[in-house]
Amino acid sequence: MDAEEAIVSRRSVRGFRPDPVPRATIEHILQIAATAPSGTNMQPWQVYVVGGDSKRRLSEAVLAERRQPTMAHEPEYRYYPAEWREPYIGRRRKVGIDMYTLIGIPRGDKEAMFRQHGRNFEFFGAPVGLFFAIDKDLEIGSWLDYGMFIGAVMTAARAQGLHSCPQAAWPPYHRIIRQQLGMPEGQTVVCGMALGYEDEADPANRLRTEREPVNNFAKFIDL
Repeated sequence: MDAEEAIVSRRSVRGFRPDPVPRATIEHILQIAATAPSGTNMQPWQVYVVGGDSKRRLSEAVLAERRQPTMAHEPEYRYYPAEWREPYIGRRRKVGIDMYTLIGIPRGDKEAMFRQHGRNFEFFGAPVGLFFAIDKDLEIGSWLDYGMFIGAVMTAARAQGLHSCPQAAWPPYHRIIRQQLGMPEGQTVVCGMALGYEDEADPANRLRTEREPVNNFAKFIDL
């Protein structure tokens, strides 16, 4: 597919087939993504790719801790605002309602919501999990570069016929991730990602998010 199709067809898939993804394909995706813009060519990305028994052990460790916590779990950085306001809270609520409606979870069913959220830690059935880490002493510019890199990973994956789901659910469990993957203390877990082939039969994958038209977010000056 061309670049425009790869960008537009990218979405967060929450149901994958178990079909394996060749290591060579993953390496190709990462090599393509590594050409993303990077201020003074710092290339701040560190990627951990897991599959097989390593992925299973990590999932089991986090799910067990989630069911019976032995400690508090907080991310090392704040992803969302401390106080929500419009238009952001409205968009957040809508995508949540749309998702839970598709998969048949009624409003207020906290147990079902807890189980659905737990699918994050199984990578939604994907055969490959990725973790993105950044050195703790780097500043916001490197985080901006990192966002472009992760976007390039997902676009390059689409060009290979794959789908992905970037996951902000993982960073609170950074201590377990470090232990399982041998990640040094000097790195911060940015996010996780599920990677694989879409299970088109999964109702969650019928979700399509609404995006604002250009004139709602762009101001054209002297054009």
